[in-house]
Amino acid sequence: MQIKTDFLIIGSGLAGLSMAIKASDYGKVTIVTKAKLNDSNTIYAQGGIAAVITPEDNFGKHISDTLIAGAGLCDEEVVRKVITHAPPLIDELISWGANFDKTESGKYDLAKEGGHSEHRILHHKDNTGFEIQRALTEKIINNPDITVCENHFAIDLITQHHLGQLVKRHHTDTECYGAYVIDLKSGEVKTFLSKVTLLATGGAGNLYSTTTNPITATGDGIAMMYRAKGIVDNMEFVQFHPTALYNPGEKPVFLITEALRGYGAVLRTIDGKEFMYDYDERGCLAPRDIVARAIDNEIKKSGEEYVFLDCTHLSKEGLIENFPNIYSKCHSLNIDITKDLIPVTPAAHYICGGIRVDTNARTSIKNLYAAGETANTGLHGANRLASNSLLEALVYADWAVKDAGQFLDKIKINDTVPDWNDEGTTNPEEMVLITQSLKEVQQIMSVYVGIVRSEVRLRRAYDRLWTIYNETEVLYKKTTVSLQLCELRNLINVGYLVIKHAYSRKKSIGLHYII
Repeated sequence: MQIKTDFLIIGSGLAGLSMAIKASDYGKVTIVTKAKLNDSNTIYAQGGIAAVITPEDNFGKHISDTLIAGAGLCDEEVVRKVITHAPPLIDELISWGANFDKTESGKYDLAKEGGHSEHRILHHKDNTGFEIQRALTEKIINNPDITVCENHFAIDLITQHHLGQLVKRHHTDTECYGAYVIDLKSGEVKTFLSKVTLLATGGAGNLYSTTTNPITATGDGIAMMYRAKGIVDNMEFVQFHPTALYNPGEKPVFLITEALRGYGAVLRTIDGKEFMYDYDERGCLAPRDIVARAIDNEIKKSGEEYVFLDCTHLSKEGLIENFPNIYSKCHSLNIDITKDLIPVTPAAHYICGGIRVDTNARTSIKNLYAAGETANTGLHGANRLASNSLLEALVYADWAVKDAGQFLDKIKINDTVPDWNDEGTTNPEEMVLITQSLKEVQQIMSVYVGIVRSEVRLRRAYDRLWTIYNETEVLYKKTTVSLQLCELRNLINVGYLVIKHAYSRKKSIGLHYII
């Protein structure tokens, strides 16, 4: 089956949905999402969205904070453009129905998080992403020019390769014609043909055994781009959120937002010592890479599996009012955050690298754009500043639409693309081959390519992953495609890129710490 559309958007988080809303002014839009429309990385963003909206703050401060957190590897022009473009897009987001908390005086109740010099985080309690996703979803489902394909999984991008032409890695003439997509309910692989395609597939937290990301975060867009021989870079910079709730067996792990530390919570060792000032003069509000390494070090020294986050000195009413989801979640585990210490541990959280894009969100492949966590814009550098990710997604989706809209009428849909060919494949006889390989990949990455790395560990990770890669490719060639097999394949590709880029960078910087 062939489906033709002007805009094909793969992913349904903030980047994908905000682009879809605006792209519908130019033509027909089709959103492909592997789960439900409202199930994305965005809904897990507790903290908020950073923007300069008060007289006390200014662009220079936000730019400086971002550059410092990025450890000198940010693209300063990108940082400046993103931050200065933020205010009108925040206003637009609010006009679409997103609600942010206000004080009794009617001003926005802005939070402060690690690495920020001012209170500038717009939030909705401690579930900001959920609120933003709600507002955008309502606009999407009421728009007749947007078609949503839920439970549809993009397998691969379609390029000249599928027309029998040779495609070289990083070749400037590669074009994207759409994507092959499997309907997860029927098993049918459909050919989606488009003038413009956007990859907005989120992150790859499930590379690791412990992650704050949903189970859908398997690096799909990055892996598809790599297989299409486009440019992917800076994959060594994997951000571990310092404070995930320690609750063995829970996946994804529950995030304890950085805003709680901004509110006054303090990190302590098992024996009650406040330790962050031993690592950084900013204490608990140091950037995430520093806090995550500090916790990792304290855990290794003590032999325990967690440290504590202490809120007991803070206002009970304020905690319950501002952090109702955290209060409720901890209470369900018999932890009263107003009286008890919260056990926390770092967890894989965010990929700062990804598909290289310019300031129009263009990738190295023609007619293919990328935005959100799957893209490497240059904003984050070696370490993402808290709450800059939602802002980045919003801005780059806007730039992508404005750029693509100029050329849409000049782009022709390529209807010579062949349909998916699965002749000679059979259903997998043993799913355990896939599920066990996934566990092995996550174990390899967690043990050898985590917060602290070494060349010896990286070489071992590569050798182990190479074996699983070969086994999986043999399985892929002879087996009917499935969600589980494709996700495993994607995670292997992304894991390889993380290892390769980490091995190439010989000195520690930002999130990449090598001994």
